[in-house]
Amino acid sequence: MFDLIPYGRRDRGLVSDFNRFFGNSFLQDFSGVRGFKVDIQDMGDHFLLEADLPGAKKEDIKINLEGKYLTITAEQNSETTEERKNYIYKERSYGSCRRSFDVSGVKTDEIKGKFKDGVLELSLPKREAKPEPESIEIEIED
Repeated sequence: MFDLIPYGRRDRGLVSDFNRFFGNSFLQDFSGVRGFKVDIQDMGDHFLLEADLPGAKKEDIKINLEGKYLTITAEQNSETTEERKNYIYKERSYGSCRRSFDVSGVKTDEIKGKFKDGVLELSLPKREAKPEPESIEIEIED
């Protein structure tokens, strides 16, 4: 998604900070039936990740941290039954979706989350960025 930004604007503002901390984090597993939308805001000292999971229950959401990747998985199961005259109408829906994010620039031991009204909010505190050297000259040996 962020790769669509013109080259001249890649090194400024939120996109620069976002890419520095998350890298190419929009890795999605398409084995699920549906996906979910995610918004990430730069709040200064931390990022705020908001994932829209309407209809999901708290117990159906799993958040795992493996290495430098944070994975959010949500499962949803619903069943509707309606009786009419001599027959029964049943409809079932099962699905799961998963999104993974590179959190190598985040203090993973301080991540906090809450789930309310179908929105999962994760607070991702930023790790101190190490200043990169402006220029280094490398000498060639004889």
